[in-house]
Amino acid sequence: MSAAVFYLTAAIAIASTAMVIFSRNAVHALLYLIVSLLSVAVIFYQYGAPFAAALEVIVYAGAIMVLMIFVIMMLNQGDAAVVQEKEWLQPRGWLGPALLSSVLLLQLIVLLFSGQGETTEALHYVGPKEVGIALFSHYILAVELASMLLLAGLVGAFHLARQKRAESPEVPHAD
Repeated sequence: MSAAVFYLTAAIAIASTAMVIFSRNAVHALLYLIVSLLSVAVIFYQYGAPFAAALEVIVYAGAIMVLMIFVIMMLNQGDAAVVQEKEWLQPRGWLGPALLSSVLLLQLIVLLFSGQGETTEALHYVGPKEVGIALFSHYILAVELASMLLLAGLVGAFHLARQKRAESPEVPHAD
């Protein structure tokens, strides 16, 4: 059964990722991306990495997706956008992601209550300590390069925001 759960979860990940690519609506693409990230988290959990699964859900499916939704909301402009948003919130737009997410939830419940430890003794549990040791020993170069890339993005975003504010007319401050 473990192989069947893996293949079903992998198929959901591939299908939802394809829907992200081919979706014309940004909000629907975000919903399918969340489903894709949740399915990857189920795969991590199934193969003995519950910490990586929790990070996948908290960091990617949680924080980054909320940030993207806020960006879409901030870029929303005018009455035409409000009408389009009401059209997007119809149940047909939520049906696909809801169906795939319910299949993932069912799989996770089956994994949690099936006594998976008896059939997967060959798997090695990967906890936070092992992840930290791996990141800051074997993969230290990749971690440092990623941090430099994030720092460059932060400096670029600050520079762009500062230029826009400098171009806007000065508003007198009330002292």
